[in-house]
Amino acid sequence: MWLCCGHGADAEDLVGCRGVQVPGHIACLAHLTETDRDTYLDGLTPGADIDHRGTPFTEPLLEALLRALHDPTIGKPHFGASAFQEAQFYGDASFREAQFSGTASFHRAEFFGDAVFVDARFLGDAGFHRAQFSGDALFDEARFSGDAEFDEVQFSGEARFYVAQFSGHTSYDAAQFSGDARFYMAKFSGEARFRMSQFSGDVWLHAAQFSDDANFYGTRFAAMPQFGPVLCAREVDLSGAVFDVPVTLEIAARRVWCVRTRWESTATLRLRYAIVDLSDAVLSLPVAVIAHPAPFTVTDTAADESLLEGADSGVRVTSVGGLDAMHLVLTDIDLSDCLFSGAFHLDQLRLEGRCTFALTPTSLQRRIRLSRWTRRRTLAEEHHWRAQSAGQPVPTSYEVPSPRQWRVGPHHPNPDFAPGPEDVAALYRQLRKAFEDGKNEPGAADFYYGEMEMRRHDHTGTPLGERLLLWGYWLLSGYGLRALRALGWLAAAMLVTIVLLMRSGLPNDSPRQEAVGTVPSGGGKVTFEISKNDPQNPTGDRFTGKRFEKSLNVTLNSVVFRSSGQDLTTTGTYIEMGSRVAEPVLLGLAVLAVRNRVKR
Repeated sequence: MWLCCGHGADAEDLVGCRGVQVPGHIACLAHLTETDRDTYLDGLTPGADIDHRGTPFTEPLLEALLRALHDPTIGKPHFGASAFQEAQFYGDASFREAQFSGTASFHRAEFFGDAVFVDARFLGDAGFHRAQFSGDALFDEARFSGDAEFDEVQFSGEARFYVAQFSGHTSYDAAQFSGDARFYMAKFSGEARFRMSQFSGDVWLHAAQFSDDANFYGTRFAAMPQFGPVLCAREVDLSGAVFDVPVTLEIAARRVWCVRTRWESTATLRLRYAIVDLSDAVLSLPVAVIAHPAPFTVTDTAADESLLEGADSGVRVTSVGGLDAMHLVLTDIDLSDCLFSGAFHLDQLRLEGRCTFALTPTSLQRRIRLSRWTRRRTLAEEHHWRAQSAGQPVPTSYEVPSPRQWRVGPHHPNPDFAPGPEDVAALYRQLRKAFEDGKNEPGAADFYYGEMEMRRHDHTGTPLGERLLLWGYWLLSGYGLRALRALGWLAAAMLVTIVLLMRSGLPNDSPRQEAVGTVPSGGGKVTFEISKNDPQNPTGDRFTGKRFEKSLNVTLNSVVFRSSGQDLTTTGTYIEMGSRVAEPVLLGLAVLAVRNRVKR
């Protein structure tokens, strides 16, 4: 029976009271006569189960209940299973150091003054669903051994959970924090949920530890200047969260979800150990994601990172798809698995510090032919396309990606989700500009190479003639970026020129000049006609040291686009003309490749 009304001669005084009736009486604890109340309280023993749902408590009445349940063995009030659903507490309600051995239920309870649960012990589940705290709610050093539910709670004053410990699952879903919320050094052993909550004041999560997931999905932070440092053994989910003011987030966790997260002002994310997903995030002003090099500090003391022992402290971003990269700054981030497809303004993305990308496979690859991939920075999208094109098998869930193969995509081998070379070329083009704007020419060179590679393999958007030209450009010099390749072709061309000249380009002997003149009979000037015999094609032994020296002289002069002045056969003349065109081009490509690698 919930209602304390409608029974006996005193029914008029009880109309409207929602308090549950005390066993053996027709009224709730607040409306019992003094004699009946004293009799009831005297009959309580420490650890007794109580049911005072809907009962209005004044400070004296609550103090009397606490005295009746005082356990001399532990020196504290001791509750068994406690039912305070919809109870009203007028004035301050102090459960300081109280122990709740059974389930403690305060669902829809109303606290009109301060609610003090400092150093309280909840050995069973604790429920505060839809409770209302008009004053401060103080749970400093409280311990929750079971699940703690604060869903849809309204905290009008300060909500303080200093050094509180939560052993089970904790839920603050859709809670309203109108004042400051302080979780300084709080420890959450089970999953902690703050989904769709509203924090209107400051939020203190300094050195808060989460042994399981910390879920802030859809939470709004209206006035929080700093989030953390937070340490989480698993995932921190900020998906759909909204940050209204400039904020610094310091998080050490294995994964940080920022899918559709909104930053209405500037933000700095200092992260450790984290795999980060920024898909569809909304950045109104510059947001920096930084890999923090050392453990975070709290009051000049390094934070305890034992929850993350054995994990790599680096930070990896896995996706920026759907994000406007104009305001994004990445510093010292591993981008080897990052998906850039679908992002906007990638040409304005800022990459600072040592941002790393995936490299090409390290081994020889055999498909139609045996080939070795030149080591260069690549995008994850190129890896996924090449793995799809090569027909690589789907790796097992526990298999570590091999550096000897291309990395497969998340939807491998479904071709509908594999990026096409034309899409990857566009990504390379935009990111190349980002490297160039950051004065990172070697990085820009790798992305130019990637762009050319994708254009060369694009059978849809690149015409055949252009692809053939790109094939030649790639073969001769790696798109003007591989100096050794160009020098190798130059050496080969020079060797061929030398061999051809020795074989048929140099004459047998140097043609002799002859002067023929006629002396006039009466004297006077003598006129000479100087003629030269045509060079004779070589015969006999053509590969001699002397002929090699002459051929080398012709070839070296051709490299620098000069004529050697040697007498050549007709065939040799054409050989020299060809070498004077081809070899300077190859030398120029080698010089260009060196410049692209060393310029700043």
